[in-house]
Amino acid sequence: MKLWGGRFEGRRDPLFEKFSESFSFDRRLIAYDLQVNLAYVRELGRVRLLTRNEVYALTRGLNAIARYVRQKPNWAAREESEDVHSWVEARLEKEIGPVAGKLRTGRSRNDLVATETRLYAKDAIRGLLNNAAGVLESLLHQAQKNKSAILPGYTHLQPAQPILFAHYLLSYFEMLLRDVSRLQECYRRVDELPMGAGALAGTAYPIDRQRLARELGFARVARNSLDATSDRDFVCDLVFACSLVMVHLSRLSEDFIIYSTPALGFVELHDAYATGSSLMPQKKNADTLELIRSKAARVLGGLTNMLALLKGLPLAYDRDLQEDKEVLFDAVDTASDCLVLAGRVVATLRVRADKMKAATAQGFLTATEVADALVQQGIVFARAHEQVGKLVRYCVDRNKTFADLTLEEARGIIPTWDKNLARTAVSAEMSVSRKRAIGGTAPAQVERQLANASRSLQLLLDDARQGHV
Repeated sequence: MKLWGGRFEGRRDPLFEKFSESFSFDRRLIAYDLQVNLAYVRELGRVRLLTRNEVYALTRGLNAIARYVRQKPNWAAREESEDVHSWVEARLEKEIGPVAGKLRTGRSRNDLVATETRLYAKDAIRGLLNNAAGVLESLLHQAQKNKSAILPGYTHLQPAQPILFAHYLLSYFEMLLRDVSRLQECYRRVDELPMGAGALAGTAYPIDRQRLARELGFARVARNSLDATSDRDFVCDLVFACSLVMVHLSRLSEDFIIYSTPALGFVELHDAYATGSSLMPQKKNADTLELIRSKAARVLGGLTNMLALLKGLPLAYDRDLQEDKEVLFDAVDTASDCLVLAGRVVATLRVRADKMKAATAQGFLTATEVADALVQQGIVFARAHEQVGKLVRYCVDRNKTFADLTLEEARGIIPTWDKNLARTAVSAEMSVSRKRAIGGTAPAQVERQLANASRSLQLLLDDARQGHV
């Protein structure tokens, strides 16, 4: 059944039929289609566009479809239709007869699909927030469990300065907390009702859109009917939020892939999240993390797809907008799965604090501390920087570390070298403890960050329990 067939004669090209259908993917909106239609039928009854008997018949038919869909998880396997809306109306007519034709009174597929997509997006955001909370919980747990572990910090992937491993984990906690905030902002923009906007110009029937918004759980009504039916900014918002989630998870994955190599061995993945080689018996590959990293590319590609899709569309609705669903569904599904897996990988990670600590002796990570100590002796920092740089060069040329230097060797380059400077040069703990400014890696500051992180996570969990976003 076509919802628009009266204007046309003859059959359409079968290839075009296949090319233009969206039922194969928008059928996952079935629950939202039924929800919106039920609410709309009740509204049509309230404003007396439907009789009581018609409201009863339509409601009975829609509820029968809902039961059918719930009882048959593979309900759509052998079904064909132009889209999910057409399928519902055709099925409804089978259930209750010609009165099904009154379902469309005063509405269009344009405002219907916009409303359903927003309802889907709201639920999707709630799910993403829940899954993000799982990763945050895992990061916080590992940070609390490994508070004293010292990790070589890197810039340009070269040894830089020692940091607490907990400080490192909390940096990803901050990234994902921003993702949570971004998703919450996205939810607020999604939370408005297009229904009642018709195809583009609004409806001539006395629909109470405010009441309909309350019934469907929307915070407000879309103010402009032309914009309401063609707006997909909220899809871009959500795909962008998913993209940044994936960027952050990809960076975390990249770090752990590097840190888990035997050459470093800072962490080890649980066997449940690694695979082996069909040829090399010794291999333990971080495939979960590699796949998260690769799937980030697909979500980012979807964002580009959406922006390109919208950039040249004339107002109002255009069929191009059908393409938003696959991008949106894929971004949400991918980000959701990756959040769950990332949380499990982090939660089961074996942390090798001994190997981290041993690695801090390589790469002269305390060089900046030595320069700072020289400044405290009254030496200008630029001069101190130069002296320590020459000392590092001396060690590199002779395959030595700071710990291998004799007093005479060190004084040959830094005349004021003494036992205090020597202790500073070999102590990662001392380096870490001196970073006491707010946000630094000193133990007291990291304790403060852990407390803040715990409060933030608890607020998120409390909101979820209370049904708030």
